[in-house]
Amino acid sequence: MSHQSIRFGDTTINYEVRRSARRKKTVEITVNGSGVLVLAPATTPDRELQAIVHKKAAWILHHSTQATLTAAPRQFISGETLPYLGRNLRLVVNNSTEVRTPQVRFDHWRFHVEVPLNLIGPERPERIRLAFIKWYRTRAADHLPHRIDRWLPRFPTQIQPKILIRDQRLRWASCSPDGTMRFNWRVTMLKPALIDYIIVHELAHLTINNHSTPFWNLVTETMPDAQTRRQHLKEAGVHLPL
Repeated sequence: MSHQSIRFGDTTINYEVRRSARRKKTVEITVNGSGVLVLAPATTPDRELQAIVHKKAAWILHHSTQATLTAAPRQFISGETLPYLGRNLRLVVNNSTEVRTPQVRFDHWRFHVEVPLNLIGPERPERIRLAFIKWYRTRAADHLPHRIDRWLPRFPTQIQPKILIRDQRLRWASCSPDGTMRFNWRVTMLKPALIDYIIVHELAHLTINNHSTPFWNLVTETMPDAQTRRQHLKEAGVHLPL
């Protein structure tokens, strides 16, 4: 993980680079509440990434606010916040000699993080970030099946969905014709009403596998305020970190 910047006209665009050995060719740029993120293969040179960011600069500015462009890198220290079920929770971070990897615990609407005493330097925030992703993924796997079971009887389908938790930066969820539903682990950051909208949207695809008028009619019949929730979901997605 590294932090870089380019100049585009009179504007400085700060961005975070995350490299992955599993990513082979494509470079992906996203804009969210924590700033501009560039996902790249491990071997892509910085100068090539700078050129790509410069080429996409107009798009980045169109989808950004000034706060996004100047967002400071998250340090994962006490006092910072992360969202869970629509609430911003404070982090309480402590060094510990009793853990080998960062451990996240949710207690009394706070995040308590235990970090190995010898984990220092630039590796520290990245390791804590990965611990939080693991925590959110686990919560999603535990939380979503119960909410899906609540909504499923309202739909005319005999399919029992198979639920997978994925890291999908460009979508909240997807549904395959066989009933496999893939949810972005970040849904657990959202308010329950928005999680329910995502679930209803995907369950409707078990009956109508497109976004035609009958599909939207089914969604609205099941959830009368679906369009309002959909708009709130778009707004919420802009501000989510990680």
